Amino acid sequence: MKRFYVILVLAIALALALGVGISKHTGYVLITYPHLLHYESSLWATLVAVFAIGLAIYLVRVLWSLVATSGGVVNPWSRRNRSRRVQIAIEQGQMDLAEGRWASAERHLHRAAEAERQPLLYYIGAARAANEQGRYEESDGLLERALERQPQAELAIALSHAQLQMDRGDTEGALVTLQAMHERHPHNAQVLRQLQRLHQQRGDWSSVIRLLPELRKDKVLPANELAELERRAWGENLSLAAQREEQGEAGLQSLERAWEQLTAAQRQQPQLVLAYADQLRRLGADAKAEEVLRGALKRGYDSHLIRLYGLLRGSDPARQLKFAEGWLKDHPGDASLLLTLGRLCLQNSLWGKARDYLESSLHVQRNPEACAELARLLAQLGDTERSNQLFQEGLGLLDNRLLSSPLPVPARA
Repeated sequence: MKRFYVILVLAIALALALGVGISKHTGYVLITYPHLLHYESSLWATLVAVFAIGLAIYLVRVLWSLVATSGGVVNPWSRRNRSRRVQIAIEQGQMDLAEGRWASAERHLHRAAEAERQPLLYYIGAARAANEQGRYEESDGLLERALERQPQAELAIALSHAQLQMDRGDTEGALVTLQAMHERHPHNAQVLRQLQRLHQQRGDWSSVIRLLPELRKDKVLPANELAELERRAWGENLSLAAQREEQGEAGLQSLERAWEQLTAAQRQQPQLVLAYADQLRRLGADAKAEEVLRGALKRGYDSHLIRLYGLLRGSDPARQLKFAEGWLKDHPGDASLLLTLGRLCLQNSLWGKARDYLESSLHVQRNPEACAELARLLAQLGDTERSNQLFQEGLGLLDNRLLSSPLPVPARA
């Protein structure tokens, strides 16, 4: 507050001094140019006039700037407003796409794509939104428009198109798209990955097997994932080979040809041995399957192999039981081994021993197969009450949801 009064006093003193100076010395200004200009006035009047003109010019410039700026804000066709509308369309379209509002997403992203210089991502998003609505022609049309605007992005657009075709169930169309890209870009990791997934979706395991060398060479998948895919592909191929022909020699020959296609190392992998032996069993070649499993188990114990071993009826059941019992010392707590021993005892009509092995298996792990085998045996031995209990338990173990499903109230007699 004191500062204000000081400034006011100084301003008044300055005004008084200036007024006294003007009254004593008015000054004189003369500006003349022959036949054009003649200006004559006091110095102070001239200074005031110059200041007024300068202030007027400044105010005109400020006013013009305000008019131009407000025109850009108000005018819907101004560049500023166009950019703002495009940005709003981008943000809203991306949010709609993420939240599943497909119609709104398609509308906003299509608008953004038409306005942007780099529209690829917006066209792809709009195409996906149209695809989700079942508007497949519009979806494909948006991708074609993207290719027209950015022809250098052909691969990205084709990969997006293939994924949309897979999503709509058009696996044939997706295969054509990806095969074309594979020919043009044979080492592209994303093309190879999508081809692999498509072949799996189609159940075409032979094509997956043919693709494996490229997947390995170009390091498309991690080593452990590639190894698992390879095992599954060969296993599924063995299953398909056995199913291509009818039961009998034709089916066995087809299965044998598929088995011989594997390398020596692959024919020793437990998962592939399991798939091969299981298909032999399904084709009725139990004796051959038993030999295959026995050879694999001699190389190394595997609980999955030993479980299947108990489902086979080999040429010599007693020898089969003796071989399986050889693993009992090293694996006394393996429920699968105990189940297999129980089954093999049943094949050899060793009822008491079979019961002991099956009881031991259930003691280690409550398993529906062990429940069913023991229930069958007890029914034949006359223990129907325990047999029924085990059948009920086995049914519940097959699917726990059965026990929680509502059932009708028993009718009263």
